[in-house]
Amino acid sequence: MRFTKMHGIGNDYVFVNCFQETVLQPEKTARYVSDRHFGIGSDGLILIGPSGAADFEMAMYNADGSRGKMCGNGIRCVAKYVYEKGLTDKTQLTVETLAGIRKLRLFPEEDRVALVEVNMGEPVFTGERIQVSVSGEPVANARIPVALQDCIITCVSMGNPHCVIFMEEVLESLSIEAIGPAIEHHPCFPDRTNVEFVNVLNQEELAMRVWERGSGETLACGTGACAAVVAAVRNGYTREKVTVHLAGGDLTVFWNRQENQVYMTGTATEVYEGDIILPKGLQ
Repeated sequence: MRFTKMHGIGNDYVFVNCFQETVLQPEKTARYVSDRHFGIGSDGLILIGPSGAADFEMAMYNADGSRGKMCGNGIRCVAKYVYEKGLTDKTQLTVETLAGIRKLRLFPEEDRVALVEVNMGEPVFTGERIQVSVSGEPVANARIPVALQDCIITCVSMGNPHCVIFMEEVLESLSIEAIGPAIEHHPCFPDRTNVEFVNVLNQEELAMRVWERGSGETLACGTGACAAVVAAVRNGYTREKVTVHLAGGDLTVFWNRQENQVYMTGTATEVYEGDIILPKGLQ
């Protein structure tokens, strides 16, 4: 199977061009290629294919094989891939995802894509649509018990569920391997959740660590950065345009409240191309 390894500020995926390749068992293939010891190593698998409703379709699978509805860092890489591999010459694209069709604007420099802006759509605040069973609408500054402490959460869906926790503690000291899974699998999230731990630096900057549903801690999460900014604006912590500092780099997020649309801008990087021989059960 021919593949391309790419990342959006450290959030890395294995990309497969399904105009040329066929992936028969994407869930199992995602687990296999994502393994950082025995596979290629990634946060998941993304399949690029034709769409009857948009320019392209993106099918995203987490490292544990579960299907993801949307991936902000991954979709920027899709845009870079299709442009630089000659699948399109458009600088404005539409990509079909399980969370709906997303509009993208590419900023090429000569024949390379330097930045990609993604219209991430409308944020969702209702508990039923986010799939969180916490009283109150919207779910903002709600208290849930986690282990031996209570966590104050604000929940947002950006196509997938996010639980945002604003902290005054230094993020580097956070035991994310312990608290991340406890919140991801908390009973109030029947379909699990992504978790963002956020420091408010000022009205235009956030720092964030993220525990992704199905993948664990990652260096970045595009939908999570959008959810964090929306939650920060709603809670009165920041302005509508914010730079989010993540372990893998920075994203610029703008919540246009007049349009109720969230825009995310960031880089995408190709690491290498290769071929992998899949086990017989996956061929």
